[in-house]
Amino acid sequence: MKRIAIFGSTGSIGTTTLRIIKENPNLFSAVTLVAGKNVERLIEQIEEFKPRHVYIKEERNANMIKHMFPKLDVYTGKAGMEMISKLEDADVSVSALVGIAGLQPTWNMLKHCREVALANKEVLVTGGDLVMKRAKKYGTKLRTVDSEHSAIMQCLRGEESNKIAKILLTASGGPFFDKDITDNITPMQALNHPNWKMGPKVTIDSATMMNKGFEVIEAHHLFGVTEEQIEVVVHRQSLVHSMVQFADGTIMANIGPTDMQIPIAYALNYPTRLGNKIEPLDLFKIGSLKFEEPDLDKFKCLKLAYKAIHMGHSAQVVLNAADEVAVQAFLDGAIRFTQIPEMIDWALSNHIVRKLYTVNEILELDRAVRAECLNRI
Repeated sequence: MKRIAIFGSTGSIGTTTLRIIKENPNLFSAVTLVAGKNVERLIEQIEEFKPRHVYIKEERNANMIKHMFPKLDVYTGKAGMEMISKLEDADVSVSALVGIAGLQPTWNMLKHCREVALANKEVLVTGGDLVMKRAKKYGTKLRTVDSEHSAIMQCLRGEESNKIAKILLTASGGPFFDKDITDNITPMQALNHPNWKMGPKVTIDSATMMNKGFEVIEAHHLFGVTEEQIEVVVHRQSLVHSMVQFADGTIMANIGPTDMQIPIAYALNYPTRLGNKIEPLDLFKIGSLKFEEPDLDKFKCLKLAYKAIHMGHSAQVVLNAADEVAVQAFLDGAIRFTQIPEMIDWALSNHIVRKLYTVNEILELDRAVRAECLNRI
């Protein structure tokens, strides 16, 4: 039986992971649950899955949980996150914390856990080669939970001797692919994703296509290809999850239902696929598949992601920090939707690229960029 630690247990990835555990009690158990502020849902999860260790951000909530579950190992605060991410009694750690907050815990997991299922884009966007080298150093299997990167991983199985010509990274296009992007777009409109149910930050990133820009950076690190070998293809049906084109022209595609349970289960139980209760695709009902080219002048965030790759590692940290500030400012009503790429472009244009050697250096740059962006707002 595999013991699973879930960092971000109350979010969409975490709750889906727990559903997989519930459906496969002979294969998995939840030993660690890490949450942010949603103490009510965490308590429900503790009661149902009976973990050994839990984390909640605020001390008052941690004290409440300790009182309710006196035998439970409870962590809180910055020191608590550092300790719980270094525990060694999980076989697989699912990294699903939102934003750069997931970088340091994932860095710790890569040393103290045999397998890490990565659902946090920002870890590779900001950590880059440092993260990949750490996984190699400790022999930790780093597997992606993103539907697109999981699809690429599956297309590459058994193809180690064949040269990749191009990765075709599919994108849903978000809610505005066939609509005008104006200053009047509201958070409610931007949060209305046509295909996927995700958290607010990821959903806004999908609307701007920054999400896909982050995935280009991830693919660059995960699969050892240049950014020129990664082409974004808009596929609004979200049935082809990504493709790989090889040197002989052959294209391998991963096609399946639009449900995150599939890539999460594949990462947890790699390389064996698990059965599920998801309705399979009926190709006769689908009829045809359509692919379109993204407009980089319309979706400026995607263009800025490619710019950050060309600039270098520290620019990718700037890209992420400016995006997190801008997205939250938009959700709070402080800036317009069209000002999200403007903020990111401003931050990149004012950045002098430099080498980053440690996680602390990454986090220091992140804090500085956030302060500059907040001051600009």
